[in-house]
Amino acid sequence: MFKLTESRKLAFWIILAMLALLATQARGVQIQDIVRLKGSESNKLIGMGLVVGLNGTGDGGKFAPAMRPLAEVIGRLIDSNVVAAELRDSKNVALVALTAELPPEGAREGDRVTVHVASVGPAKSLKGGRLLMMPMLGPLPNSPEYAFAEGGVVIEDESTPTVGTIPNGAQLTRDVMARYIDEAGRITLVIDSANASWPVANTIASQINGVMAPDGPRIAKAIDQKNIVIVVPPYQQQDPAQFISNILVTYLDPAFVSSGARVTINERTGTIVISGDVQVSPVIISHQGLTITTLTPEPEPTAFDPAVKTTDFVKMDPERRGGAKLEDLLAAFNQLKVPARDRIEILKLMHASGKLHAELVLE
Repeated sequence: MFKLTESRKLAFWIILAMLALLATQARGVQIQDIVRLKGSESNKLIGMGLVVGLNGTGDGGKFAPAMRPLAEVIGRLIDSNVVAAELRDSKNVALVALTAELPPEGAREGDRVTVHVASVGPAKSLKGGRLLMMPMLGPLPNSPEYAFAEGGVVIEDESTPTVGTIPNGAQLTRDVMARYIDEAGRITLVIDSANASWPVANTIASQINGVMAPDGPRIAKAIDQKNIVIVVPPYQQQDPAQFISNILVTYLDPAFVSSGARVTINERTGTIVISGDVQVSPVIISHQGLTITTLTPEPEPTAFDPAVKTTDFVKMDPERRGGAKLEDLLAAFNQLKVPARDRIEILKLMHASGKLHAELVLE
């Protein structure tokens, strides 16, 4: 009887795992992987407050915007006769700006969120301080109070001690519910920026119509490259969970989920990411003593000659005569050991001159 060795068994299971992964990938991507549901955006709360208990690193008594609210707090809680002038020696108080971000799915009364704190006056540090209880409002004018914030300030970066956080420092006093269906009984899918294009929007709308309304009128329509409006059937508007879920888990063919040619460059790290079929027009690049050409000469390109520092980096077939792909250019850069900074500068110049046929994204 044939027996598998331990190494063969391991290889066998690795192959099975890879096949399973490929089978999963072959199903495509789900709509929810490249869109968000309009209404599921995060919301901001804002406020102003006083951080007390500082070790002489506060705003100081001459900073009236901090002393006046401090006098009001003292007057409301302890001594109604106190005035800001009497607090001129206070150095342990700082006026701060407060912000908090609510999760995209909304929040309910009693939930807690982290508060971000930043000094707005001459305070030198918020380290060791504690925020007095203060209300937090919505960002729109005349907004009601949504939460109250208080707690000890945590300095996350010692190089900027005037900025910190209060983990779970704000507790909501009212519900903030996400709203997905508009007055006309429609939901809107917003395609993420990396995939937003007319072909992708049309593909998603067509797939939704084919799955959710194969025999009826179209319910999904792409109104632009980024937004798809879907009519929710009246009988499901009061309980839309299943309808929305069925749409979001619908699979798309990965071949149709492409925003076209794009080159994303992180100038800080020197990383270059290519998506789509990025073509390069015929061009000759001369840079720091080396020459690269995307032209296909007659006869066939010769091998790289290090003495001349010139290379024709790709052997073209007739269908590609006169140009090349960006991946071939990057292969030539690797062969010539072109530094990352130089590669980025060359690509930026090529894009500016119209020779790099792709969207260029600089990060």
